Amino acid sequence: MTNSSAGHRARGAFFYLEERTRKVAKTSPGEFIRQVRVETGKVHWPSRKETIATGMMVMVMTLVLAFFFFGVDAVFSTIVKQLLSLLG
Repeated sequence: MTNSSAGHRARGAFFYLEERTRKVAKTSPGEFIRQVRVETGKVHWPSRKETIATGMMVMVMTLVLAFFFFGVDAVFSTIVKQLLSLLG
């Protein structure tokens, strides 16, 4: 295989020349907005009740993790203080 022709693939190459020269279809701004609206219509938007429940769970889990890490930090702090007191 040779690299002289644009249609040939090079052995061991990370990319191929024909893929680099491929043209991407251009979309007008109006068509883009229409496509965005169609895709947005497919999204499942949560209800107010679902949003509040999820928000509350996030707050509860944040508090649980905060207390957990506070406890772990307090334990390690006590251990380090005890070890340092043995040295001097």
